[in-house]
Amino acid sequence: MAAVGRVRSEDQFLCSICLDVFTDPVTTSCGHNFCKSCISEHWRVNVPYQCPMCKEVFNLKPQLKINTFISEMVVQFRHEAQHEPNIYSSDQQAAKPGEVPCDVCTEPKLKALKSCLVCLTSYCQTHLEPHRTVPALKRHQLIHPVENLEDRMCRKHDKPLELFCKTDHTCICHHCTYSDHKGHDVTPLKDEHEEQKPKLKKTEAEIQQMIQERRLKIQEIQRSVKLSENAADRETAEGVEVFTALIESVQRGLDQLLEKIQEKQRSTEKQAEDFIKELEQEICELEKRSTEVKQLSGSEDHLHFVQRFTCVKAAPSMKTWTKVSVRPPSYEGTVERAVSELEDKLREDMKKVVKAELKRVQQYEVDLTLDPDTAYPYLILSDDGKQVHDGDEKRNLPNKPQRFSDFCCILAKQSFSSGRFYFDVQVKGKTKWDLGVARESINRKGEIRLRPQFGYWTIRLRNGNEYDACAGPPVRLSVKSGLQKVGVFVDYEEGLVSFYDVGSSVLIYSFIGCCFNDKLLPYFSPCTNAGGTNSAPLIITPVDTDFTVKSRVKALERSFRRPAFLEKLVIYLLS
Repeated sequence: MAAVGRVRSEDQFLCSICLDVFTDPVTTSCGHNFCKSCISEHWRVNVPYQCPMCKEVFNLKPQLKINTFISEMVVQFRHEAQHEPNIYSSDQQAAKPGEVPCDVCTEPKLKALKSCLVCLTSYCQTHLEPHRTVPALKRHQLIHPVENLEDRMCRKHDKPLELFCKTDHTCICHHCTYSDHKGHDVTPLKDEHEEQKPKLKKTEAEIQQMIQERRLKIQEIQRSVKLSENAADRETAEGVEVFTALIESVQRGLDQLLEKIQEKQRSTEKQAEDFIKELEQEICELEKRSTEVKQLSGSEDHLHFVQRFTCVKAAPSMKTWTKVSVRPPSYEGTVERAVSELEDKLREDMKKVVKAELKRVQQYEVDLTLDPDTAYPYLILSDDGKQVHDGDEKRNLPNKPQRFSDFCCILAKQSFSSGRFYFDVQVKGKTKWDLGVARESINRKGEIRLRPQFGYWTIRLRNGNEYDACAGPPVRLSVKSGLQKVGVFVDYEEGLVSFYDVGSSVLIYSFIGCCFNDKLLPYFSPCTNAGGTNSAPLIITPVDTDFTVKSRVKALERSFRRPAFLEKLVIYLLS
């Protein structure tokens, strides 16, 4: 009850201009009370002189004097307010961080209940009361408490932003309609709010859909990471198994090599020991004869001398050591033979280990068909779209944008912008061809330059036996004669394009570190017939499972043949 009484008492001492307790209260002739400074400032700005409450007009500026009665009541009220511990109702609380405080309260500032767009002030329940009781203030626009009320005022005219200009999509005041926004499509903010509010639901739905899409993408990425992790664990386990077997094989080969060398050394040492023992025995016998010779030479017994001289003079039965020697054993070819035996063993082991891995690679085979809309007009395609050759005569075909106009080539219908893919092409009987992949955006009219910087990753055959990788400048390739089938493998994310000799199971060449920022299409060029010497077609063929296994095995075998590779393994095992 004390709180209610206090609110009623305070209402009687509020200035309707500043909405605060009177300071030096004065009374106009019409009977209304104001702070002296407030009414003086009001009349200084507004002429003619008018009462802010009842709008009565005074011809002359009234002489204002302090109302002593009200002044004393104000003093008494302030005194009571300072000594009253609970001066506010229980629902009024001090403003917390993040809440809008009352602009009128002194410390502590209470939480604002409303903000006035006319006064540009936020009020607590107590200081808001005049806006609920005073007729002039009741017309003010109250909103939920907000900060920075000055942002709701037109910076140019210092008036509330109450309109929305649809022409310029901005909030304006009434004065703006007579200046910068004159003639524009203008509507009250309330109407624009009602018009835009239904659209907000659609926007919210779109935002929620975008959130859901991104959450699904996160799940997709997480699944991809999990699959990658599982694949990495699987590859790690297989890699450890392969290289453990490799290290064991190399260790066994090294042990056998060292055993052979030591065996030769032991044989040499045994031979030397036998020779030395035999020589020492002969030296012992010769030393005995030497002693006898010395004794005989000092004998004066003529009979004894003559009898013993014949025995001493006789040559002993001993070996001739002039041509006898101990030569160090020859180790020439020992290491080479050991490495060769190791290669044979590794060949057998790797065929067993790699087979499972190569089966997974085969899953990247794709079924390709040639695209007749891209074919050079001289090319002839088979009905199934798997073969192409030069027909010697130009056909009357529409000059479509995707058709090659000046170069004897064609693309596949299928394109790839991610992942991995593999295909085989038969080149048997040809003396000239180009194969590989190309960007979808390549230039197909006029001269073509087969280089990665122009969107081509290819290899080629010229003159029947000259193979090059079109890497700019070309790289001469070492390829055995009789190449009949070429395998092409692409890993889009890794930027890898590899070419295989299917028949001999050899990696021909790899483009690595490629930057693919466009769709890729398989590229084929059977080249011209060259008078019939190059009339055989290029043929897209199914993958031969047996070849795939052999190819990977051969590639690994070549790695094991490298001296530097074996040297590092030996150093590792001896360290």
